[in-house]
Amino acid sequence: MVKTVSAKVPDELKDEIDREGINVSEVIREALSDELRDRRRTELQRDSAALGNQLAGRVDKSDVATAVRETREEN
Repeated sequence: MVKTVSAKVPDELKDEIDREGINVSEVIREALSDELRDRRRTELQRDSAALGNQLAGRVDKSDVATAVRETREEN
């Protein structure tokens, strides 16, 4: 399913977009995808930092390194 998203822009901007032959739909899709990716990355970084703070001192770093190494070798 596809949804429609619209935006209002000043007349001058729309005129320039038309002159340049810009595919507005493509630009908007890419911009929204980029924004969502950036927000998800920021959220994951924040969550991982919070988790790291919660686990600080509870998990041995060498155990984590070993687990990561083993997981990489499996894949």
